[in-house]
Amino acid sequence: MNTARFTTVPVWVAVALLALLASPASFAAAKPAAITNPADDSVDSAAVQSKLNKSQFKNVTVNVQNGVATLSGSVDLYEYKADADKRVHKVKGIAAVRNDIEVAGPTITDENLESKLGEKLKYDRVGYGNVFDAITLNVRNGVVTLAGSALDYPSRDSALAVVSTYPGVKDVVDNIQVDPASPMDDGIRMAVARAIYGYPSLNKYSVDPAKSIRIVVKGGNVELDGVVDSQADKDTANIRANAVPNVFSVKNNLQVANQTSETARQ
Repeated sequence: MNTARFTTVPVWVAVALLALLASPASFAAAKPAAITNPADDSVDSAAVQSKLNKSQFKNVTVNVQNGVATLSGSVDLYEYKADADKRVHKVKGIAAVRNDIEVAGPTITDENLESKLGEKLKYDRVGYGNVFDAITLNVRNGVVTLAGSALDYPSRDSALAVVSTYPGVKDVVDNIQVDPASPMDDGIRMAVARAIYGYPSLNKYSVDPAKSIRIVVKGGNVELDGVVDSQADKDTANIRANAVPNVFSVKNNLQVANQTSETARQ
């Protein structure tokens, strides 16, 4: 009787699994609370403007009325717009910030921007469990919307940083869902990764982290995301994930390369 031969899980996948096992505390990191200050009519615009004394804020002006700071002008990167907002929020006496800063910088088509950012996100945090992230993006008029799932807050924050620091991004909308911390789910993630990447016909998806099969686990429910070469690979990944103990369900979102949406629905 023939028995299937299993290949070794590659180094970058193994490192991701070890990172998951060794650092469970990072998954439970709490989302930082917003900093708020009571309104103070004595706060003047010049005092707040002094907090923006960096070269990247040279074209930014501040106007304060009744504890509300209005920021206007322009910056080169969205990162600077967000940073200006944070700096002003921390000023004692500022109750709210109206951020009207425009992001100048180069003009890039939405198609090119989405392509470039998508490539960067695929390689973001390689070796830190990024095989367990399934972050999506959409670009419209330079506004980038991030959605999907992140393994933990560091993964989410890293994705936001990648997008915020890229020239041409005008604004960023964060709709990423961070997976809840769960030792049971952590165990399932590792088991599903071994089941998929250790199988001979699926091992090829571990060669390039940008072409990996992404694994999302929430409450014992598994989602598979990414692009595979064939329907057979998609079906095999589904079978392998379903065979893992304690998995309640598997949602197979894998797309088959060069398969039209019409064919995929059949």
